[in-house]
Amino acid sequence: MSAFLDVPRFFSSVYLVDFSPSLCEIAQRRFQRLGWDNVKVVCEDARKFAIEKYEGGIPYRGISTYYPVSSHVPRRQNEHGVSDLITMTYSLSMIPDYFPVVDSLNSLLSPDGVMGVIDFYVQSKTEFAFRNYTGGSIGRHVGWFMRALEASRRDYLEYIFGTIKGVSARDNYLGRIPYYVWVGCHKDSVSSTCLSCEVVEKIDALATESHYSDSAGRNDASARIGKVYAQSTQSGASTAAIQNLSSNLPLPSFFYQNHHWRIYYDESLRKHTHFKDDYIYTFTWEDSQVDDQLLTLSADDVVLAITSAGDNILSYVLRSPAKIHAVDLNPSQNHLLELKMASYTALPYEDFWMLFGEGKHPNFLTLLLTKLSPHLSSRAFQYWLDRCHIFSTSNRYGLYDNGGSRHGIRAFRWISYLFGFHGAVRNFLEAKALDERRHIWHQRIRPALLSNLVCRLIVSQERFLWSALGVPKHQLTMIENDYVESQPVRGRTKADIKTHSCAIWRYMVSTLDPVVEKTHISFSNPYYHICMAGTFTRHCHPEYLSHEAHANLSQPGALDGIKIHTDEIDGVLSYMDSNRITVAVLMDSMDWFDPNMQ
Repeated sequence: MSAFLDVPRFFSSVYLVDFSPSLCEIAQRRFQRLGWDNVKVVCEDARKFAIEKYEGGIPYRGISTYYPVSSHVPRRQNEHGVSDLITMTYSLSMIPDYFPVVDSLNSLLSPDGVMGVIDFYVQSKTEFAFRNYTGGSIGRHVGWFMRALEASRRDYLEYIFGTIKGVSARDNYLGRIPYYVWVGCHKDSVSSTCLSCEVVEKIDALATESHYSDSAGRNDASARIGKVYAQSTQSGASTAAIQNLSSNLPLPSFFYQNHHWRIYYDESLRKHTHFKDDYIYTFTWEDSQVDDQLLTLSADDVVLAITSAGDNILSYVLRSPAKIHAVDLNPSQNHLLELKMASYTALPYEDFWMLFGEGKHPNFLTLLLTKLSPHLSSRAFQYWLDRCHIFSTSNRYGLYDNGGSRHGIRAFRWISYLFGFHGAVRNFLEAKALDERRHIWHQRIRPALLSNLVCRLIVSQERFLWSALGVPKHQLTMIENDYVESQPVRGRTKADIKTHSCAIWRYMVSTLDPVVEKTHISFSNPYYHICMAGTFTRHCHPEYLSHEAHANLSQPGALDGIKIHTDEIDGVLSYMDSNRITVAVLMDSMDWFDPNMQ
């Protein structure tokens, strides 16, 4: 702790409890040598430990709490103990009779207190598959060969307390032994009381745009539950919360998190898992400046938009609408938006720029653990903890060489080397005159990039179109049909025309040629610059990466209007009061749907 805090000054009292006399003696000598009088070593059975015996009746001197004050989880102030922080490091698995120890922690932890545990664990997916109150299922499953420990210690801990964060990891030095890091709080801070129903109703109102009154029925828990159930617009968050309350379970970890940006979702559903924990887009293609001109957002607008990489969502916030509902079926796309929002909240501009402007930061792991973690949901935190290498990589490429869009960027890079125009790309980006850029394009780059060979072998392949460019089957069919309809010879059917590769080639030509002819990619077109250079620059980047945007969105509460839904569009609309939505930005997602369903 002393590496991060001034222990003698920060804590009024610190108690070290251990049942080993020899270890306690070593600890006692150590703190005497340091002169830390506020640290007290207690050699006692943890089941019997009570702070009141050692405080001598001295009134509790409250200190700053660690629990996020902006949470929607109210706190009862006159119950439980007086400890603001309890930690257990590789001790829970060493205690034979652990049930009374875990139970006793309830009487030790203060109403606003936080508890942290790190220990080894083993679990099978059959043991946690139906739990929505844990911090997430990523990495929790352990194969039968490694199950030498008892799984119930972690299970019981997560049942007794509410989970704020939960991380499952493997030790890389001792045979990849599984261990977990868990941060929690009192589960009954919000359960078994009318306050819990108030929380459920408030979260449900945030997710559904329904009305919320913080005074009606405050003292009638059953009336509040009935009110939420009776609503025609009811989110999955409220359903899960009510089910947990009725079963005396902790609320899902989303309810205990610091911010209410992320709305609860069931990560076990197949519709979320078929993305294989990867995102397609690391940047958003749609131009936020054009959106701004067309949408003219005001303070009265409620926006529904596709999350994608989150760039446009953050640009919309700069217009200060009343609310923005970001929707994406892929959890990883929403994890990326969460990371950007957390980075606004916790990081200075230079660190923010390195992460999302250059796509690399050598100290990303340190930033994630010490700065970003309080502002991420448990699942998003676990996701980025497992992917620190994306930003910390030692090679030239970082964030923008990952995700599905990396296939397109890498293909362009490989083609430029293979056909010998890599130097021409650099000259193209450095050229200041429009005529010079046109000349380089037509003489050096276009003949290879837009060749029929490249189109047939790479670009027109359905797998490449989907994974690299995000073009699904139905959208590809539209491109092919448009090509057939544009053919001058009437009476020819789609079967008579070499449709697929020709349609894609024409689409490439009609898309790329105007971009080169009419825009200055190095200064005003960051969407193509990132594809050609693999990074943004200080003078060519999306709006959300500007210094002004960071100064605006890093202010307290600036991002509270964003609600992140992990679901289909129609799934969100099914529980939302759609009459309150004034602006819907669906990008090209209408092209993705089956025409018969539109």
